[in-house]
Amino acid sequence: MSKNVIITIGRQFGSGGREIGSMLAERLNLPLYDKNLVELAAEKLDISEDTADSVDETALSGFLSTYAYAPGTIMPYVGRVDYLEPINDKMFYAQAGIIRELAKKGPAIFIGRCADYVLDGKAECLNVFICADKADRIKRTMELFDLTEKKAADKVKKMDRERRYYYETYTGKDWGSVGSHDLVLNVSRLGMERAAKDLELIYKGMIED
Repeated sequence: MSKNVIITIGRQFGSGGREIGSMLAERLNLPLYDKNLVELAAEKLDISEDTADSVDETALSGFLSTYAYAPGTIMPYVGRVDYLEPINDKMFYAQAGIIRELAKKGPAIFIGRCADYVLDGKAECLNVFICADKADRIKRTMELFDLTEKKAADKVKKMDRERRYYYETYTGKDWGSVGSHDLVLNVSRLGMERAAKDLELIYKGMIED
């Protein structure tokens, strides 16, 4: 009898983790949740999608931009000082709730957003981390965003730093380590197609076990 298994994919920037998730979703006929989680969280929080996107998978936003209310907003007087919850935290908890609800509906693939941690103990998961050699990630970023090598290298460094801090801030675990994931795959060694194919075989073995 087939079991419901969730696939979570963490990834270094420029490694192709999102593309591997898309290939895997097509191979396995599973729903894929990535940027669409931003739209769902924005709707839940009643904020603009642009605002939600600006703090998605980051805990490093500037002081003023991390609050749900714009500077100068007059808050209702309640007789005491209220400390506003950073919108980064609001986004994390909103997406976490959405991920748990979606996971209850059946098998799916979740990209990033600490989904492995969010679903720990609440669903059977295959937790994967996708990495690649830095030179390959810079080259891929140059091609995808039409950047110079220097700007691509800076973007890779910045995005990796933000994703690491985001993951470790909310989970207390090491981002990208074998201790935090079931599988760590280097796409520079395997290639995207091979990585997707291997994950497909592993997943099928899990649901039929």
